[in-house]
Amino acid sequence: MEKVKRLLDNMVLQYNCKEFIVSDPVQFPHAFSEKKDVEIAALLASVIAWGNRTMILRSGKKMFYDIMGGEPYEFIMRSKFQALDESINIHRTFFVRDFLYICRGLQYVYSSYDSLETLFECGDTWKGIERLRTELANANEGISTRHISNPVAVSGKPASACKRLHMMLRWLCRDDGIVDIGLWKAVSPASLMMPLDVHVARTSRELGLVSRKQNDRKTVEELTSRLREFSPDDPVKYDFALFGVGVSGADYNND
Repeated sequence: MEKVKRLLDNMVLQYNCKEFIVSDPVQFPHAFSEKKDVEIAALLASVIAWGNRTMILRSGKKMFYDIMGGEPYEFIMRSKFQALDESINIHRTFFVRDFLYICRGLQYVYSSYDSLETLFECGDTWKGIERLRTELANANEGISTRHISNPVAVSGKPASACKRLHMMLRWLCRDDGIVDIGLWKAVSPASLMMPLDVHVARTSRELGLVSRKQNDRKTVEELTSRLREFSPDDPVKYDFALFGVGVSGADYNND
């Protein structure tokens, strides 16, 4: 594990840099200065952060600028979303009808709370995600959307890894002064969970960081627990490192 730690620490230095922003959806919350605009951008950007990165960035620009006019909070609170054609595609299986669901949910939340951060004040990321899902569903006739993952096991289906939402929380809660924004203080960086996608999961298994074969909540907890041994105060900084190992093909068997 000492070799693995050295490799990951080196990869953090290489990939946790300003240059990372221009090719990553974190650029969207970075584009705003008002707190509500930033957190709305973080949520919506994370929701579409799957698939080809070039396509994600193109879809994000369409959503935030072509549709929302560069004013996410005003767009939502003035109900400008109601005039949209529900059949228009925004990103892969994310259509305007799915976008409307989240807009209604955010309007409902901001009518009750000053910030999305309030939903995470318990400091537990999983419970915060549960609260977010519940609030969005409350604004949509109690219906949940597949675009906001469920951190709780239901009817034999394992609890989701909630990769995109944990990435959103990394953006909003981790303050490195470089890539992540650190806007929220409700969740300590030490309490954040690793965003787990198929690439990070594969690399983590190759490095011997996880033993489970499923990519679910339990695997996220296993991986994060192991990374806390390397960095108790900031385990998710290794998100950059595991991404970097996968991209660079670094040989972790050598010093």
